[in-house]
Amino acid sequence: MLQPTPPPLSPAPTAPPENRLLALLRRAGLLDWFLLGLVGAVALAYLVPGVGSKSSPIPWKIITTAGVALIFFFYGLLLSAEKLTAGLRNWRLHVVVQGITFLAFPLLALLARPLFEGLKGEQLWQSIFFLCTLPSTVSTSVVMVSIARGNLPAAIFNASISSLLGIVLTPLWTSLFLNTSADGGHLWSLALSLVWQVILPVVAGVLLNRRYGAFAERHKGTLRISDQIVILLIVFTAFCESFAEGIFRSYAPADVALLALGMVGLYAAIFGLVWGLSRLLGFSREDRITALFCGSKKSLVHGSVMASLLFPGMAATGLLLLPLMLYHALQIILASMMAQQMSRQPDGSPAVAAGS
Repeated sequence: MLQPTPPPLSPAPTAPPENRLLALLRRAGLLDWFLLGLVGAVALAYLVPGVGSKSSPIPWKIITTAGVALIFFFYGLLLSAEKLTAGLRNWRLHVVVQGITFLAFPLLALLARPLFEGLKGEQLWQSIFFLCTLPSTVSTSVVMVSIARGNLPAAIFNASISSLLGIVLTPLWTSLFLNTSADGGHLWSLALSLVWQVILPVVAGVLLNRRYGAFAERHKGTLRISDQIVILLIVFTAFCESFAEGIFRSYAPADVALLALGMVGLYAAIFGLVWGLSRLLGFSREDRITALFCGSKKSLVHGSVMASLLFPGMAATGLLLLPLMLYHALQIILASMMAQQMSRQPDGSPAVAAGS
């Protein structure tokens, strides 16, 4: 007797194709929660600037300072003395990073000086030149190198030494081309602040590496999230203060947009220069990433402090900080996109990271 033919099996349901726009945004890193958090922090600062400004009852300065110290303490826990020593020996990497930060940046600004005409143009150029003389960031540089899986010991060394060198080189550069009145005592207090906020936590972490290093390795993912939360708090409070003081009020949206394009161009030029030098010198993937993220950044924290010390009572302090604010925001957004993509690429190529 013939058996009845079983009915054909229905095909398994397939997932609906992903929206092309969403796929493109995800590939470019624009759907990363950290990047969305950065945009949200700026938007929130615009809506409620008083919450994160100096007038707020919340002790943001203490919170962010303690957060940065914890970041570097946990980085120290991940570093053995052997890794740190190996990172310090990489002198070619250190020369490239510090040369870009304190030589290439100011020289680019000097070359661009003929493009700025009139009183308003001269004031704007002075603001851009001031930006170019500043040291690299500390916390964000190291965080981005960590995310992109670069040379972390070398990143910590370069970010820290950049801040120390900036205490001397930023006043030197500005005294040559701008009218300043620096107070040496306050500059040394900035150096001491760097020591206890960055260097001492790293040293404490390294000393405890043998006992708690394995614990830190097991929880690297959680520590990375805590790093990013601290950065979001720093961005939120910085923009709250800027919006509360009305730094952007005297500029039309078109002026700010044009200046922002200029800052993107500056970032791209430096990024390309560092990448080319790194390839020419035969740097490893890890060293290229460290050079890229440590050499292309400028510190908003140091810039704000330096502006108050070098230009006390200056009426155009807002103008002085405007390019720095824009560059600071753009460098975090662009660098976070690149760092997230580089972490997924075996060669750490910025071209791949950019989605090309």
